[in-house]
This record gives sequence, structure tokens and C-alpha cells, in this order.
Amino acid sequence: MYFEAPSAEAPPLEQLYAWRPWPKWVTAPLNDGVEVFALPKRLTRALGKASSAELEELAGRWITRLRSEDGDDMTDDDLLAVLQGVARLAASAANTGGGLYSWSF
Repeated sequence: MYFEAPSAEAPPLEQLYAWRPWPKWVTAPLNDGVEVFALPKRLTRALGKASSAELEELAGRWITRLRSEDGDDMTDDDLLAVLQGVARLAASAANTGGGLYSWSF
């Protein structure tokens, strides 16, 4: 959605819920909150093919949205660097026929 329908604002919930496909759990969330999910191939390809300018624009919208929601509590991470790293992983996954996975706790 970020590449196909870019917007500085979060999409309406109806539009967000209608967007497919969603990431799929590889393992269901455990009691300690750990979860692993596979990102959709469509997102993996979009990230892998994104130009530097597209990644910068996406990071800018991401930062704007975080600041509007979190104000001064926004993360100090370099969001563009994070996005560029994920895009490199996505390009590698797409080139090798693999997938892109995320885990959180």
C-alpha cells in the first residue's frame, strides 16, 4: 500500500483491512509474545525493486506519521537506514526465490 497508494496519512481502517495479502504467521504468537511472520511476496518484491528516491520518500512519510502520533517520543533510530537494510534483504530474497520474515517480541 505504501508504494501503490502513497499517503502522508494513515489509510482509513476499511481500506487497510481490505488490503491483501497480509503477512502470514509462521508461528503463532507464544505466551511470551514472540511471533514470526512471513511478509507477502508482493511487498518483498516492491521493497527489493524500490529506488533510493522511493525509499527516501517512504521513510519521510513514515517519520512524519510517527512524529504526528508519538511527538517527541519518536524513536532515535535512523528510519531510512532501517528501511534501506530491509530493502537489501528483500532484494536478496526476491533474487534467490526466498522469502522475507520478521519476528518480534
